Amino acid sequence: MDAYVLLIVAIISEVFGSSMLKATNGFKNFFPSLGVVAGYGVAFFSLSISLKTLSLGMAYAIWAGLGTALTALVGVIIYKEKFNGKKFFGLTLIIGGVIFLNYGGAH
Repeated sequence: MDAYVLLIVAIISEVFGSSMLKATNGFKNFFPSLGVVAGYGVAFFSLSISLKTLSLGMAYAIWAGLGTALTALVGVIIYKEKFNGKKFFGLTLIIGGVIFLNYGGAH
């Protein structure tokens, strides 16, 4: 499987696991807790396989940056968290950094 596909799977799984954390109620709710474990399990497995091809620094930056941005988006959409100009600017910087890493020869 393509390393970038595995990286995307890792990002989506990590966002799922992170998003479920809020619903666990301190790991008192079973199914959301199971979602956290499954999400992070798939995320780390997929990330580790993608690292056979991708450089660690670039893959981790993409994984962490996009994971952070997408998790913030889930917080706004699902958990109705507030989103303001400063948060937007910060997320824009994260995504911009990922783009620079990808096209700036970090591979």
